[in-house]
Amino acid sequence: MTEGTLRAAAPPAVHPREGDSQWAIAARRFRRDRLALGGLALVVILSALAIFAPLAAPYDPIAQHDIVATSLQPPSPAHALGTDLFGRDVLSRIIYGARISLTIGFLAVIISVTLGTLLGAVAGYFGGWADTLVMRFTDTVLAFPRLILLILIVALFHPSVLLIILVLGFTQWPGTARIVRGEVLSLREREFIQAARALGFGRARIILRHIVPNVLGPVIVAATLGIGNTIVLEAGLSFLGLGVQPPMPSWGSMVADGRGNLIGAWWVATFPGLTIVLTVLAFNLVGDGLRDALDPRLRQ
Repeated sequence: MTEGTLRAAAPPAVHPREGDSQWAIAARRFRRDRLALGGLALVVILSALAIFAPLAAPYDPIAQHDIVATSLQPPSPAHALGTDLFGRDVLSRIIYGARISLTIGFLAVIISVTLGTLLGAVAGYFGGWADTLVMRFTDTVLAFPRLILLILIVALFHPSVLLIILVLGFTQWPGTARIVRGEVLSLREREFIQAARALGFGRARIILRHIVPNVLGPVIVAATLGIGNTIVLEAGLSFLGLGVQPPMPSWGSMVADGRGNLIGAWWVATFPGLTIVLTVLAFNLVGDGLRDALDPRLRQ
């Protein structure tokens, strides 16, 4: 076989198009990941249901009518996922519960990612005593059992959506801070950072305009995976009675309501539990897809 035949038989090499940014390359890679696209589609559907809950829910999620006649009805054409002990429609409560879980997940992660990015960037860029102070504080936060810390803080105050968002947001930042610090330690000696220093740019400008944008890839992945973790934590608090308070629907409290009758009325706890599993799985698939798309070592 001649050299020309070998060249013709070999598959063409895939090279990034000239002028493409790293975000355009990552977007193309992400679109080729079917599992990640499936997870993204599920996240979009859940978000749309949460936003348009009054239109999507067939019933009022807290309405109680004739409890004797409507209590613990199995799935039927009238109630697709059945009713709970108080005759409330399970499907409607799941849809409205998406509002609570996704709102808490997104806002808590925004707080934790912002705080972790800033602290990690400061620690990595300045080094020395600043790095030691920030990282020892990070180790101290990580040393506390997180669930016990969350239960303690929530139990000391009246549980509310705002309190849960703040508590989850201000206890999840250490992981992001460590990721960003590691990235900044390698970035601060790069040529473009040295050029920014030579031009007399201030430290705040260098961190916010030159360093932080270059660590957004790992931060976005951490944020996506963190949303699923936050939803599980919120569901756990609600399951223990320390989260969203009745009659406001929450996936965790719905599972708790049905745990006493898992055989006779299995649908009360099963469908909210499956919703939690599918939601967390969707965010994890998106996070894994973003991680692979943003990893430069996989761009062959």
